[in-house]
Amino acid sequence: MTYKVLHVGAGGFGERWCDRFLPPNVADGTIEVVGLVDIDRMALEEGRRRLGLGTEQCFTSAQEAFRQVHADFCTIVIPPALHESIVDLALARGMHILSEKPIADTMEASVRIADKVKAAGRSMGITMSHRFDQDKTTLRTLLRGDALGRVNTVSCRFAADYRAYDSWGRFRHEMIHPMLIEGAVHHLDIIADLAGGPCTSIYARTWKPEWAEYKGDTDVMVLMDFANGAHGVYEGSSAQATGLNDWCFEYFRVEGASGTAILDHREVEVFHRDPKRIYQKNRQGRGQQVSLLPGKKWENTLLIEQFCHWLDGGPPMATNVEDNLQSVALVFSAVESARLGQPVKVQEFLESFRKSASIEAQ
Repeated sequence: MTYKVLHVGAGGFGERWCDRFLPPNVADGTIEVVGLVDIDRMALEEGRRRLGLGTEQCFTSAQEAFRQVHADFCTIVIPPALHESIVDLALARGMHILSEKPIADTMEASVRIADKVKAAGRSMGITMSHRFDQDKTTLRTLLRGDALGRVNTVSCRFAADYRAYDSWGRFRHEMIHPMLIEGAVHHLDIIADLAGGPCTSIYARTWKPEWAEYKGDTDVMVLMDFANGAHGVYEGSSAQATGLNDWCFEYFRVEGASGTAILDHREVEVFHRDPKRIYQKNRQGRGQQVSLLPGKKWENTLLIEQFCHWLDGGPPMATNVEDNLQSVALVFSAVESARLGQPVKVQEFLESFRKSASIEAQ
């Protein structure tokens, strides 16, 4: 079945959706884009051109678009603080929803959205694109195949040079926690996925070096504990001098009972322990190179397809809104930990917001 889509957000990252993510799914008949929304007329016109839409299918008003356009689901690619208002419009029209991360700009709003979607009987997915990039998927598949045995630790380093104002999108430079909310939202999600269990405790420290042209903290260090006994370490910065591990070129290391896997600059390398030797020493670059998995669709292009398969009656996508509350909880519990200066119990943190939402709904 080809699903009709109303796309909200043609500027900023939405431009990439119009140029890279939506067209392949249009070309193979997975979707048909039947409407486009953006308040910026220039971005709207560029998106219209890229998607081959008529002017009558394009709107600067989301309310007007939802009144006029008949679609099966909407895609949301606008700032997180605006997500809930679009979700409300979509649910009022009986549409399913596929949204950019995070679910919303606060934990409260994220839980409200998940509850609204459930009450409406609709499906909603979140595009955690980096988890479904080709290199991270290769590493995840390797681990799920038990190549390293039980996972002990997962480490991640993101180091980017976005220190100058407006080098990482102007709105991020005005945020209190740009690295945690806009960067770690992906990386903590990937760490948890590789660890293979829900996070139980998180401890975060954040700061901003004097050369970073931001209002909020650009550098973070995070420690994570997981229910299955695994542990995680995250180092993230958007104010590095040279950007050695920028977007899509992050460093991940997974230590298992029987080996180590390293993902660095999109190359996967594995070191296996020799059980006959008491002591081993290795060096990155001298392990077993693992070829990246083949595939035509990755990141959001793949997630659009997975969402449509879910609507076809298949299993819920891994990043459905209910399960993705775990990823949102990682981010906002890390923010809370940085504020308190002490670890936060993630599941208790999430449950407190669930209870508050339940009380408010009564």
